[in-house]
Amino acid sequence: MSSGDDGARERRFRGVHAATYPDLLRFVQRRVPPSEAEDIVSTVFLTAWRRLDDVPEDARPWLFAVARRTMANQTRSWLRRQALDVRLVAQDEPAYGDGTVDAAARIDLDRAWRSLRPDDREVLALVAFDGLTAGQAATVLGCRRSTFVMRLSRARERLRAALEPAAVRPHALAVLKEQQS
Repeated sequence: MSSGDDGARERRFRGVHAATYPDLLRFVQRRVPPSEAEDIVSTVFLTAWRRLDDVPEDARPWLFAVARRTMANQTRSWLRRQALDVRLVAQDEPAYGDGTVDAAARIDLDRAWRSLRPDDREVLALVAFDGLTAGQAATVLGCRRSTFVMRLSRARERLRAALEPAAVRPHALAVLKEQQS
């Protein structure tokens, strides 16, 4: 490989790094303890450098997929007894301009979020927090776009159901009454 090729390769890598680093770091920080996030991101970019010819033009989904596999590998070795948990990111600024969000609604959302299975949280986070399209998120999860869309639809429905007050769910009450008889 000539030095000209090396220069083009390095420029491409620097461009990919500059364009994707903040999003990739946020993606990883929601899923692992903060002390591990930088190490995982470094590993992802090391993989990207080694496999730069395999990195597609839209590098973000590819990098997220590498990060996801890296986290899964590290989770298996470091935290065998704990499931990978998607974490809400503490924001420097409030998500709402006037700061008058109803605290009860945030508590309900947090409760509903935590009641979801990790797979549902992962699917929702890819779209809501990471801003990926269905096609990009499918690449991250290693599935077809149609499969991802189905998972997303089901996860949204489960989140919606978890947000409903128990009194509004007559089916759940009927099931409870049936079990008691």
